[in-house]
Amino acid sequence: MNNSTNCRSQQDWRSEFPVTETYVYMNHAGVAPLSRRVQDVMAGFLEDATVNGAVNAKLWEEEAEACRSVAAQLINADVTEVAFMKNTTQGILIAANGIDWRAGDNVVTTEVEFPANVYPWWSLKERYGVQTRMVPEQAGRICIEDVATAIDERTRAVTISHVEFASGFRNDIQALGEICRERDIWFIVDAIQSLGAIEVDVQSCNVDILAADGHKWMLAPEGAAIFYCADEKREQLVNTNVGWASVVNPRDFLNYDLTQKPDATRFEEGSYNSVGLYGLKAAIELLLDIGISTIEAHILELTGHLIEGLEAKGYRVITPPTNSERAGIVIFESDRITPTEIYEMLLADNIITAERGSGVRVSPHFYNTTSEIERLLEVLPDL
Repeated sequence: MNNSTNCRSQQDWRSEFPVTETYVYMNHAGVAPLSRRVQDVMAGFLEDATVNGAVNAKLWEEEAEACRSVAAQLINADVTEVAFMKNTTQGILIAANGIDWRAGDNVVTTEVEFPANVYPWWSLKERYGVQTRMVPEQAGRICIEDVATAIDERTRAVTISHVEFASGFRNDIQALGEICRERDIWFIVDAIQSLGAIEVDVQSCNVDILAADGHKWMLAPEGAAIFYCADEKREQLVNTNVGWASVVNPRDFLNYDLTQKPDATRFEEGSYNSVGLYGLKAAIELLLDIGISTIEAHILELTGHLIEGLEAKGYRVITPPTNSERAGIVIFESDRITPTEIYEMLLADNIITAERGSGVRVSPHFYNTTSEIERLLEVLPDL
C-alpha cells in the first residue's frame, strides 16, 4: 500500500464506508459498520419486498445460492459444505448437540473463549455426562502443547476460537487441525474474529466445523452467519434441529418425507434471513474484490504500528507482537488509567474502540489508515 495505485485504492475503500466521515472506527471485533454497497443491496431487497411482496421470491433464493458460493470461496470450501445460520452460537450448538456423545467423553477448549463457545459444551455434562476441559492461557497465548496434553482417549472434540476475543491471540489452527486429524477427533473453529480479516482455509487446516457471524470482520449485518461442515463429516453429525427446510423436496408440503438433504443445507431448518443474506453476499464480495491477503497484510501493518506506539507511550500491550500470533485485535492496559477512562477519552475524539476486561480493545480494518492510528496515539497521554 505504499505505491500510488494502492493509495488510490485505499481512498476508494474508505469511500465505501460513510462511518469514516464522522468516526475513526476501530471496533470491528465488536460490531462493524456497513459499507455503501451492503446498504444499497439491502435497501433494494426491502424496496422489492415492500412493493412486490414475494412475487420475486425466486430471485431471493438465487441470491442466497450466490451468497453460498462466495462464502465457500472465502473459506476454501465446497458449496455443499456451507449453510446459513442466524449467528455463530447456532453453528456451535449444531456441533455440540450433534456429536454422538457417550458418558465419560470430553471436549477440549480454553479458559478464554467467548461464552458462545463455552456454554453449549458445558450444557453437555448434565445431559450426557460429558466433561469440558478448559486449557489456560500463558502470557496471553494458548500453547499447542497444553491443548495436546489435555487430549486423551475419551476426547471427542477440540473447539477453539481462531482469534481470541479478549487477547487478540491467533491460534495456530493448522497445527491443531493436524493433531485432531491424527487422533480422529472433531475439530470445531469459532472464526468470528478472523473471517474477513485474515486467511481462513478449512481444507488445509483440517477443520471439521466452522461458524462465524457476519457482523464483525466480514462487515455484514447481524443475523447472517456462515456454518461449515466438511462433506466427509456430515453424516456423522446428528441433526438435532430438523425442520421443514432440512429435508428433500421441502416445498412438497403435504408429502411428508424425513429424508434429509444430501448437503449442509440440511442444517437450515427454516426460512432464510433473506435481507441479511443480500447484505452478507455484498460484504463478502467486497472482501474478495480487495483480496484477503491484501487485507491481512494491511491490518497487520496497522496493528504492528499501533503496538509499537502504545509501548513507546508506556502502555502494556496484552496482544502478542509477532504477526503470526495476532490478527486485527490489539488490547492494551494501564496501571494509571482505567479502561473506562481510556475508552471515553478516545470516544470524545470520535475514536471508537471497546472496553474488554482490564484493558481497551482496538480493532482496525482494511479501510483504516496509518494516520488514524497516529491520531489514536496522539490522544493517549504518555505514562
